[in-house]
Amino acid sequence: MSVLALLIPTSIGLGLIGLAAFLWSMRNGQYEDLDGSAERVLLDDEDRPLPPRDEADGDGR
Repeated sequence: MSVLALLIPTSIGLGLIGLAAFLWSMRNGQYEDLDGSAERVLLDDEDRPLPPRDEADGDGR
């Protein structure tokens, strides 16, 4: 029974911390543009398409 006196306040405290973190993220706009963030992960600004291959470049392939 004495274990419950420790576990119940601990679980309530962890729940309140989780709720506070969720409310903070909502207030700071973390959930505003979910699709844009998902697409930005896949795109890399440094990647550029290869130039078209010229048939007369003398490579012979």
